[in-house]
Parts: sequence; structure tokens; C-alpha cells
Amino acid sequence: EKKSKIISPEEKKIVAYHEAGHAVAGWFLKHAHPLVKVSIVPRGLAALGYAQYLPKEQYLHTYNEIIDTMCMTLGGRAAEDIIFSEVSTGAQNDLERITKSAYSIVTLYGMNEKVGQVSFRDDNEYSFGKPYSEATAQTIDQEVRKIIQSAYERTKALLKERRKELELIAQELLKKEVLFKDDLVRL
Repeated sequence: EKKSKIISPEEKKIVAYHEAGHAVAGWFLKHAHPLVKVSIVPRGLAALGYAQYLPKEQYLHTYNEIIDTMCMTLGGRAAEDIIFSEVSTGAQNDLERITKSAYSIVTLYGMNEKVGQVSFRDDNEYSFGKPYSEATAQTIDQEVRKIIQSAYERTKALLKERRKELELIAQELLKKEVLFKDDLVRL
């Protein structure tokens, strides 16, 4: 806990809904990791809140598992958008993670129909360029944006459908600041 980090009531409310968005999205997504704890207590240098999950011991992931994880990660941004009709900078780390996942789907795992069954991983430290054309680079960027936009729209639809639960979790976070799995089951 970072006791020296004081945040305004307005920011605390944004953080509560952001973290509730992660929690609710993760709760209702088939392939999301189980939630252990969600907090709006500031930690470290940047984190104003966090959702902690218990990842399964797993080495292989399907497309749907990756997408569900992306949706759960987008839950905070989507909740802010739904509740406040605008978004904050609080999703920066989330956006970095989902962007990396989407690029991996397209460029490493061969899971994109348009780009195809290819992997552009290049471990050669002496390589001077990307192993594909500029046209392929544009296609990759377009497909990544489509994947992310689709995941975001799916997450927003889920949170709109589960708005009651989103409100319940956010309000409980504002009261208690930390919720555990048992609290979520109860709510």
C-alpha cells in the first residue's frame, strides 16, 4: 500500500469502476483466469488499483482464451467509457498488454485468417529489417486493430448487459477498498 499517494474522490471513483470492469468482465468470460482479489488501494509508482487473478498452469492457449483475456484486460477501459462517457489514462498498461497479445495472434501464432499460417518471429540479432513487405505490415496493423476493436466492443456489450453487477462491485470497492473472491461470490 502506498499511503503517501492521496487520490481525489473523483479519481477514486474512476479507479473503482475501472477495477470493477476488470472483475465483472473476468467473472463472466468463459476462459478468463479466476479472480482472487480486486483493490483500489494505490500501490507502487503508477498503480492506483489492481485486479489479481490466479492463472492456470497452462502452456498452450487457444484463440478464444487469448481473446477472453484481452476482453478481461479491456474491462477497465470499457467500464470507464460506459459509466463516465469518457476514458482516463488509467488503462495504459492494459492497452500495452492487449496490443502485444493482438500482434502475437497475427504475427507469431498464425491465428489470423487474412495474414495466414505464418510466424514472423526473428531471433537473429543481426537482422536489419522485418521479414515481410510494407503491404503485409499494413495488413498486420489493420488486423490487429480489428481484433482489438472487436474485443473492446464485446467487452462493452458484456458490461452493459451486466451493468447492475458493475455498479454493485464498484460501490462495494468504494466502501471496502479491497474485495476478495468470496465478496464477489456474495455480490
